[in-house]
Amino acid sequence: MTDTAAAGAAAQRIREFRMPDVGEGLTEAEILKWYVGPGDTVTDGQVVCEVETAKAAVELPIPYNGVVHELRFEEGVTVDVGTPIITVDTDPSAGPAETGGAPAAEPAGAAPAPAEPEAEPEEGAKRQPVLVGYGVGTASTKRRPRKQRQNHVRDARVAVRADMDATTTPPAVAPATEDPVKPAADRPLAKPPVRKLAKDLGVDLAAVTPTGPNGIITREDVHAAAAPAPSHEAAVTGAAPGAAPAPAPAPAPAVWSTGERERRVPIRGVRKATAQAVVSSAFTAPHVTEFVTVDVTRTMKLVQELKQDPDMAGLRVNPLLLVAKALLVAVRRNPEVNAAWDEAGQEIVHKEYVNLGIAAATPRGLIVPNIKDAHAKTLPELARALGDLVVTAREGKTSPSDMQGGTVTITNVGVFGVDTGTPILNPGESAILAFGAVKLQPWVHKGKVKPRQVTTLALSFDHRLVDGELGSKVLADIAAVLEHPKRLITWA
Repeated sequence: MTDTAAAGAAAQRIREFRMPDVGEGLTEAEILKWYVGPGDTVTDGQVVCEVETAKAAVELPIPYNGVVHELRFEEGVTVDVGTPIITVDTDPSAGPAETGGAPAAEPAGAAPAPAEPEAEPEEGAKRQPVLVGYGVGTASTKRRPRKQRQNHVRDARVAVRADMDATTTPPAVAPATEDPVKPAADRPLAKPPVRKLAKDLGVDLAAVTPTGPNGIITREDVHAAAAPAPSHEAAVTGAAPGAAPAPAPAPAPAVWSTGERERRVPIRGVRKATAQAVVSSAFTAPHVTEFVTVDVTRTMKLVQELKQDPDMAGLRVNPLLLVAKALLVAVRRNPEVNAAWDEAGQEIVHKEYVNLGIAAATPRGLIVPNIKDAHAKTLPELARALGDLVVTAREGKTSPSDMQGGTVTITNVGVFGVDTGTPILNPGESAILAFGAVKLQPWVHKGKVKPRQVTTLALSFDHRLVDGELGSKVLADIAAVLEHPKRLITWA
């Protein structure tokens, strides 16, 4: 077989899996975790990695059977949609695939060649599987600055190849402005942000003892290497061993225990999407916020009674459940509030359904998943949906579809001990209710001052489609239901 034919056969064995569009139009995703490595056997449909988009964390299944040939990027790297992230040798029995059969690696300082459009699969050929509810997007035209992108690609590939066979092509020399790239086998493993930190602090990564998983150097390792424990002489005099005594420095302000005065965190993922959404909402929709303080003693008693109700056994019963039900009753009595402003069409879109959003604070940032058709659910069904929503959000498994199509939202700031706030509308919605902390306060009840359970509600609404009268009616109805929860029966 000629060299050309051998290379062609090897190329057919090595299949690339590209970053899919897992969020309906999103252009990039960050690789959170790899579940496989070079040399591992994979099967069609097996989850190989977890990625985080601007909306949620998603697990990606591989559409091939074979052996992992190469991971193109490290964990923590943000990759554009359509970019190959992993290659699989679909015929490992034919012997090791030479690097010449796979797509050639670019030199470390060279810009990656643009991806060629994939040809349409022949009839009957196997298509790349698509995650349910999403679609496979083409490569994004939105790119990072070239230098930053090259550094990410170079660092990721060098780190991955450290565990691969020594026959792979060694990386080329980096640009003259940076230190020469060491051979892959000798190059310490560290993520790009950690490499930058080490460079800024003047730390040689080769001299750092790694403590991260799989021998990866962490930020803490770099800081430890940059500030070694002083000797007895240095501790007493403030000077390095052998150095002339220096004047005692002025006492520095107290800092965090890490020794850092400042730290920088890239804005990406959920935090980036949240920032863009609230800025767009705050400067697009004219917000109006109204407040009401209400005696919810009877509602709190009802919560305790429902916890003992056999129909609610095993379900999450808390004050938020009854606040959600009160909001749904108020929307039913004032349906005009359940609408959206269509700027492009210059129309108000009235919705005959309620997808109830619940703002949830998660380790990855604020997200607002919603309960579909909440208006049609019974109290036990609503309790079950709320419980599932909270558990899924805490685990970081909320899907992008669960955060789309909301109509009104509740944010429970009371869990943090906060009385209330002025919440910003979730984009595309007309109203958001803030539920404050429930506190025992002196309250005039039946002509006498008594200790009562009291809370403050705040309703923000889009004044383009909700005027003061409508907003006031909605807030008053919510308060009335929470003050006298029997209205859940008479008004529902």
